Amino acid sequence: MKQSDLLDYLRSQRYGVLGSLSPALEPQGALVGYAVTPAFEILFDTIRSSRKYINLLAHPRVSFRVAGLSMVDGVPGADERTVQYEGAAEELSGEALQRLRPIYFAAWPECIEHQQWEGITWFVIRPLWARYSDYNVPVIQEWTF
Repeated sequence: MKQSDLLDYLRSQRYGVLGSLSPALEPQGALVGYAVTPAFEILFDTIRSSRKYINLLAHPRVSFRVAGLSMVDGVPGADERTVQYEGAAEELSGEALQRLRPIYFAAWPECIEHQQWEGITWFVIRPLWARYSDYNVPVIQEWTF
């Protein structure tokens, strides 16, 4: 499996679960809609009053999980492919925000109007490690970035 296959899979999905730690070191998870850059950076938006925002400022090291669903004979079933991802989150501002936000909006054009929301902000997660698993085959591949 090549890194380009990992990128294709990440781009084929729309939602992932962000794992973060609260300031009190309590684990928390949040489902987020995301986009991914060619450098495997995960982009998402949130509001500054959310738990994840507070968590990311306190502890920027995060985990992210992507797992898709497939249809089997018209019935939703588990797609036995998943990505586990670890990285460092950073709130976007300035030039980085101007450069990366269009990638997010390309994946989520309906979210362009989120720019009007009070307290909206965008984050990037830069990858440190990823594991792609396909138990249909099976194949497991890991990368360190």
